[in-house]
This record gives sequence, C-alpha cells and structure tokens, in this order.
Amino acid sequence: MVVGGTVLVLALLGWGLQRPAVGDQSDQDAQQRLQQEGERGRQQPPSPLLGVDVLFVAWEVALFAPLAGALVLLLGLFRKATRQDSDDSSGDESTSSSEEEEEDPAEQWGHRRFLEHINPWTAQRLARRSKVVEALVGDLVHACQLLTSKTLLPRLQPCIGVGSAFEGWSPGRDATVYSLLVPLKPPTGYSFHLELGTGGELPARHGHVRVQLQCVCQRQRLLGDALCFLHHPEAQRGRHEGPDFLQHLCTHSYLDVGKTTCWLQLLVMNAWLLLPASHRCKLRLLPSARSCKLRLETPSGMPLFIDIVLGVQQGHSGIYLTGQEAEAGLTSSTTWLESCAVPEALFFGLVARQAPRDTCYLECLQLFARLLRGNSFSSYCLKTVVMHLLTATPLTSWRRAEVLERLNDVLHYLHHCLEQKQLHHFLLGNDRVPVQLLLPTAFRTASPLNLFQHLVQDPPAHAQALRDFEELQDRLWSLLE
Repeated sequence: MVVGGTVLVLALLGWGLQRPAVGDQSDQDAQQRLQQEGERGRQQPPSPLLGVDVLFVAWEVALFAPLAGALVLLLGLFRKATRQDSDDSSGDESTSSSEEEEEDPAEQWGHRRFLEHINPWTAQRLARRSKVVEALVGDLVHACQLLTSKTLLPRLQPCIGVGSAFEGWSPGRDATVYSLLVPLKPPTGYSFHLELGTGGELPARHGHVRVQLQCVCQRQRLLGDALCFLHHPEAQRGRHEGPDFLQHLCTHSYLDVGKTTCWLQLLVMNAWLLLPASHRCKLRLLPSARSCKLRLETPSGMPLFIDIVLGVQQGHSGIYLTGQEAEAGLTSSTTWLESCAVPEALFFGLVARQAPRDTCYLECLQLFARLLRGNSFSSYCLKTVVMHLLTATPLTSWRRAEVLERLNDVLHYLHHCLEQKQLHHFLLGNDRVPVQLLLPTAFRTASPLNLFQHLVQDPPAHAQALRDFEELQDRLWSLLE
C-alpha cells in the first residue's frame, strides 16, 4: 500500500513538472516565452534538478499537514482583508467627515483631496496585504526546503519582504508588485566566496559568487552527519544520487543567476502543487530570467503579483548580492548585483515603530510616486528625499494635520537638490543612518554618492529636470486647490 501511494505521488509530481502553469492560452504563451528566455542560462536540462528531490516527498508528505492548515488560514485572512477594503473606504469617508466637523473645513480641503487621491490604496491596507503575502510565500519557501532537504543543492532561507510594498507605499495603483528576497546558503560541504568590485561602485557594485568545496572532516568524525567531498570525492556520488551542485547551478565554479533562477522556478511550481491552496488559487509563472515572477489569482478573482529574488548575504550585513534586474549592459549570467533593498526596508520598519500612529510620510511618498508618471524623476529619487527628511525632521512633525507642510518640504528639498545638482544616496557616508540597519563598514565610511551626477555632466538633462519639477509641482497643487 505504501509503494502504491509512493508511485501515485511521484506520478502526480511528474505530471505537474511537465504541464504548463495553470491558466488560459496566454499563460501557455508566457510559459513558452519563459522557457525560451531561460535557455540562455541553462546548459543542462532542468528536470534532473527535481527528479530526485520529489522522491523524498512521498516519505515526508505528513509534514505538510500543519502547513496546509496555515495556508488555509492565510488565504482566509487575505479574503477578509480584501473584503475590508470596501469597509475601510466608507470608514475613511466617515472619519474624514467627523474630523471636518471639528476643524475648519477650509483648512481641511487640501487634506481631504489628498486622502481621496490615494484611496483605496492606503498604507494600512497595503501593510495588511503585505503581511499576508509574506506569510504565504514563507510557507511556500518552507515547502521548497522540504523538497531539497536531502540534496546537495543550495538551502533557501526565510524570505524577507523588500521594495515599496513592504516599505508601506506603492507607485502602482492597480498592479502592486510584492517583492521578496530569499537568501541562499551553501549546502553542507560547500562554501560561498563573494568577489566584489568587478564593476560599478557602491552601492551598485557587480560581484560574483564563487562556489568551493569545503573540508568537513572534523564534523564527519564528531557528528557523522556529513561526508567530506573535498577529501573523499567518491563519497558524493555514493551517498547522494541527486544533481551535482557545481554541474547544474554553476558556470566555471561561479553561481549562475540564470540556472539558479530556473531551478527556483521549477522548485516553486512543484512545491505549489503540494499545498492545499493550489486547489483554490491559480498560480502562473511569468517570464523572467533573473527572478521568479508569479501571478496568483485568489478565489475572488483578485490578482497578486509576486517577485521572488535570490540573494547571497555579504558577511553579516544587510547587503546582498542579488539576481535582480540590472542595466542592459550586464550580460554575464554569473554576475550578481549589490542590493540595498533589505536595509531600506528595515529603515521604514524602524520609522514605523517609532512614529506616531497618525503620521503621513507614507501617504506623501505614495502620492509623489504616482504623480511622477511621465516624468523624468524616478520614484527612488523621491524615496531618497523622504528618507533624508525623516531623519532631519522630528517624526512628530509628520502628523496628518501637518501634511501640507510636509508636502511642501519634499518639494523644497527636491528643488534645492536640483539647483545644486546633488542628491546624496541615503545609505552612503550618512551619519544619520540608524545603526540597526547593519551596513558594512565600507558603506558608512564611503564618500557620499551623488544620484544627480548625470545632471552635472549633461546641461540639457538638468534643464529638463527643472521643467519636470515645475510640472510635478503644478500637478500636486492642482489637487490641493
């Protein structure tokens, strides 16, 4: 009976590995584009990377029982959060009306128009959804960990929510992307060595991750739970019949972004089939060669866009080398990019814990980011301005009653930076950066990096930036008239 169950599970998993992602014909087209794009980063067929992994699911399937209950609860919470959106909208309106009865309506007109403009994507709702997404992806990563627990492949660590959605704001009104970083640890007997400084400068250096065999002879003698493949290479094939790490995920002993991403995509889609949520939600794999982009459709029909990026931690800091999308000139699949996403998300989390409940800095940032459409300014520049102001202005000055003053502060700061052609990166050489962000020493001792350096070298671009600022200012004040 056990054998029959094992065969059935393996047959289902084999079918799931070969079939396209759930969806209509457009889903199949997307899958085909993904396969064509991923071929650039693959030299070996992907199937061996999961052929042995799923074998162990037959023996550990009982471990998914508590995980199944957790996923059911999470989806219930998300549906509840979705239903609360309409309730919150009416609640916001009633709250706004009660406040206007207590204060001068003329003074609250700009405030009300501001709140109406960002409705219904308030910071509170975004935070609620982000928590649900992070918990759901966390359980999905845990399922992936079970699939690879008996292999010599990288170990996925708990996910970290990064990017605008997890910072509490979103530049997109209808298609918020929830980005999560999944750190990679080497399997037992291997080690990662980061080689930085091959291109670019802080905080956007290029780097490579060299994979080396590591001596574990002492652990083998003391614990007996590992074999030293460095000194006993014949033991690797004898004990583990799974895919070889260096052969399938590396190129010339360097961790390959394309191959590792393809492995993650296959792993996630197979892990999803084991979860109870797969019977009620549709998960589509979207084309990407450097991250795992997913479109999750809930039973209510609401889509969620999730982007899972792999990363290797730089020492014990919050800086990671990630497989995120880089500039067009980056062609090597073994090149990873230094990312500040984790300390930036930690900064907004730290501010949220210290700020009064009625602060408006997230709404200010969200409004400006949406007013930038068709403008030459990036949302990252506006985020940098707000981060500088949050450390220069007391958090008690960011109350909603002072929203107009803070909006004017953002405009004034940005205009001053444009006139000086100088906007410093927030994390480099800045004494105001909280020590809790765990930055490398090189970041704290570095000279400030000018994000507007291109304006110094390109006068026409500077003139255009000044015109774009005037347009941005006009867009804002037109909402507050």
